[in-house]
Amino acid sequence: MRNVERYPVEGPNSLWQIYRTVSPWKGIRNFIFIQIARYSPSLKLKNWIYRRILGMKVGKNTAFGLMAMVDVFFPERITVGDNTIIGYNTTILAHEYLTNEYRLGDVKIGSHVMIGANTTILPGVTIGDYAVVGAGSVVHKDVAPHSFVAGNPLRVIREQAKTKDEDGAWS
Repeated sequence: MRNVERYPVEGPNSLWQIYRTVSPWKGIRNFIFIQIARYSPSLKLKNWIYRRILGMKVGKNTAFGLMAMVDVFFPERITVGDNTIIGYNTTILAHEYLTNEYRLGDVKIGSHVMIGANTTILPGVTIGDYAVVGAGSVVHKDVAPHSFVAGNPLRVIREQAKTKDEDGAWS
């Protein structure tokens, strides 16, 4: 089960009530900067925007591929570790608006993680260090460290063996 906070709504579906949960100005500002980051070829500029403007926690040497889309309304709820690759056109969501409720959840992506292209990561999941997520997957549950997962529904393909890093430490 994902770790999400649930907020029931009455009346029209929760998306019609979005500006009760987030400022429209925050949404507009974030959207503009996310679009700049999505199309920028500069990894340094992308990470600067994510850290300084959007409030995300992004580790050293992390790379977001072209067209990666982070949550527009709650990017500050996304954490990505060191030396991780987020593949082309991947979407990372920290919110979901449903008919009778909306949900918020932190997304935690570890260090040395590889996220394949066109993956969707849902709110409230944790992806452990050294995990690999296959292209086109929908991450709807936590992913254990050192595992290789893929698909929709997400399933474990194999547990990866621990490896030595450049300093000779087992990870």
